[in-house]
This record gives sequence, C-alpha cells and structure tokens, in this order.
Amino acid sequence: MITRNEILETNSMISDMNLDVRTITMGISLLDCADADINKFNEKVYKKITTYAKDLVKVGDELAKEYGVPVVNKRISVTPIAIAAAGCKNADSYVSIAQTLDKAAQEVGVNFIGGFSALVQKGYTESDKILIDSIPEALAVTERVCASVNIGTSRNGLNMDAVKKMGEIIVETAERTKDNECIGCAKLVVFCNAVEDNPFMAGAFHGVGEADRCINVGVSGPGVVKRALEEVRGADFETVCETVKRTAFKITRVGQLIAKEAAKRLDTPFGIIDLSLAPTPAVGDSIAEIFQEMGLEEAGAPGTTAALALLNDNVKKGGVMASSYVGGLSGAFIPVSEDHGMIDACEKGALTLEKLEAMTCVCSVGLDMIALPGDTSAATLSGIIADEAAIGMVNNKTTAVRLIPVIGRKEGESVEFGGLLGYAPIIPVNRFSCEKFVARGGRIPAPIHSFKN
Repeated sequence: MITRNEILETNSMISDMNLDVRTITMGISLLDCADADINKFNEKVYKKITTYAKDLVKVGDELAKEYGVPVVNKRISVTPIAIAAAGCKNADSYVSIAQTLDKAAQEVGVNFIGGFSALVQKGYTESDKILIDSIPEALAVTERVCASVNIGTSRNGLNMDAVKKMGEIIVETAERTKDNECIGCAKLVVFCNAVEDNPFMAGAFHGVGEADRCINVGVSGPGVVKRALEEVRGADFETVCETVKRTAFKITRVGQLIAKEAAKRLDTPFGIIDLSLAPTPAVGDSIAEIFQEMGLEEAGAPGTTAALALLNDNVKKGGVMASSYVGGLSGAFIPVSEDHGMIDACEKGALTLEKLEAMTCVCSVGLDMIALPGDTSAATLSGIIADEAAIGMVNNKTTAVRLIPVIGRKEGESVEFGGLLGYAPIIPVNRFSCEKFVARGGRIPAPIHSFKN
C-alpha cells in the first residue's frame, strides 16, 4: 500500500530534486529478420521495429502526464546487428542497415536506437569485421543510431586485436564527424562484460538470451540522493549508507510503477529496472554534488573512490529491495560531459583521467563521455581501452569506454555537444607511447579466478 506521505514525498522528488524516468527502452529481437539478401533484411527490420514500437513514444508521454513523472527519453535496442545480419551474403558494408535503423527510429519518434553492435571478446566472424569497419561511416550518416563493441569478458579474456582496431575506429569516427564536434564518438561504446538488458545509450543492445521484445526502464535520481544526504549532514557512514539505501528504494518504486504500466499498455513483457544514478548537465542533478555533500571539496579529492564505492553499493542494495527485476548497469554513472560538477572538477584540475580510471573500479560502467585532445593517437586510445577492459575482466564487472578525441581541439579547451550530452573540457592524456604494446595482437587470457563451474 502506497501511503499519502509517500505520494507527497515522491511529488517533492520530482518537482524539487530532478527525479525522472530517464528512459523507457523497448528491446526488439531481429533474429527472425535474417535473410541472405541485405535489402530484404532491411525491409524486415524496418517493418518489425515500426510495428512493435509504433506506440512507444505515445505511451511514454501518456504515463508522464498521468503520473506526473517526467519520462525523458523513449528508446529502442535491437539484437547486435553483426549477429542478426550474419546471413547477408551480399553485404560488404552494413551502413544501409544503420540507415534503416535510423529511418525506423525517426518513424516511431525515439531519440536513439542501439544495437549496431558486435560481440568479439573471443574472436571475429566475417559479419563482425564488416560491422566494425562500417561504424565510422554509419555513425556519420545517421542521427539516432548508437554502436557498441564488446572486446572482452571475465570468462574469455581480452581480444587485443579488437582493442587495437577500436582505437583506430574511434579516430576514424572522430575524423568523419569533425564538422559536428566529433559527435559520432559520443554514440560509440567499447565494452568489457557488456550486459544484455541495458536500457541506457549508447551501449544498449537486445541480447540473444532476451525475449522477442521487452520493456526495460532506467530511473535516475542523483538530486534525490543529494537532498537525502543533506538531512544527515555530519552523520557517520552507517547512517549515510542507510540513507542512500532508503532513497534508492523509493526511486526504484517509481520506476517499477512506470515500467509495469508501460509494459501493460504496450502489450510487451516487462524486463528490468535499471536504477542508475545518471546525471545531467543541470545543476542539482550531479554525482559530483553528492561527493561534495559527503564531505569532499571536489570530485577527485582523496576519498572519492571510497565515496563512489559506498554510493554504488548502497544504490544497488536499496534497488533490489524494491524490485525483483533490477538489472542493466544499476549503480552510479560518472560521465564527465553530462555532470556539471564533474566538469568543474576537471577544469580545476581536481579530476584527471587517471583518477577517473581508478574510480571505474567501483562505479557502474567506466570512462564515459571524456573529451580528449584531437591529436590523441589510435594506439593511446587502444591503451586506455585495454586498461579499462582489464579492470572489468579482473573484477568481473562491466566496464566501458566512450572517448571523444575532438579534432582541432587541445588540452584546456572545451567542446559543446548539446542536450543531455552536455559539454566537456578537453582533458590531458598521458603522452608516453604504448604503440608497441597494443601492436602485439592476440588475446590476453582470462584471469585464473574466472574458471568456475
């Protein structure tokens, strides 16, 4: 039973603390669209997406109006295209598929569609190679398509050939979209231990173990957590942990309500709630502000990693008490460009690339929306990807890299992406070479503790 006080409290979270449903994402399987002819495959893909998701935006808007909870984004994720299109025998590029996805997304009104993806943690298929080679052009000629590549897992190790390749792909993507602030790189994620039910972009795809379609909802509320911690200012860590857990429980309950109702109205199975404290550029909606409320002068100060570990763990503990189906990447995100407090910390020198990497050991994902000097080499990008993937592999957690080398910009300048992507300072990168290391190729084997049965 939801009490009157809970209703009033939820209204306050929405009106004063930036609580929102960040995304309702419909996952759609494209496995039954397989065809030897890429043109016929595209026809089937377009028809299936526009049929299943035709009411997604309408339902999201209706729920926002009826319940008074902002539903910020409506999105679609699809089966990794390298898998779904593997039977297309006449394809030397998948750019036409990306354009079909973009057209379908535009038709149904969603802002992003994810799944232009490949899973190459243990090696390449011919379809994987075609898709990865297609990424720079695909992201340059589409508006809504997001791409991702999984280059490692804790069970399979790291595909270092793919790591090297993805550094090159990021550079090429930046070059092809340099007239638009290298925005293509903001729609490209490199994963280790990618999950199949992630509703957040740019890394969402619909896993092969998922149903034909499902509804996954992502809820976000950094401002709510910050306000709750203001009420226990100066208290001990046990009190802080309990406060975060209770707040995460309340946030997840809101998401559960919207998710179940969306699934019902769309006649689509409910998948998961992803309770991720995903910030926005708005003041009062920042992970960095939570760190400051905990007692840190700036994000990046000594103690930041410990504060993030506490936050991440207790968000998950509170969430799993509120829903039986918490999944995705639940926890705390630390995207630089999407968090004004993180931006401030970078501009002041309190937060560096190395400190961000340390923080990814305990956050939900990894190095996210980080703008780098435009002359950063492909080898350096591959080295950063390798470091981040190693953290995920050894710690059996999802890690990801979304790096944006901004052509023509150098350290100390900034770049404006707009909307939820915000803006970012160009932060320095270690200039010592790792080229010979990433050129070795082959695989880094899985760690010894991965051998479990």
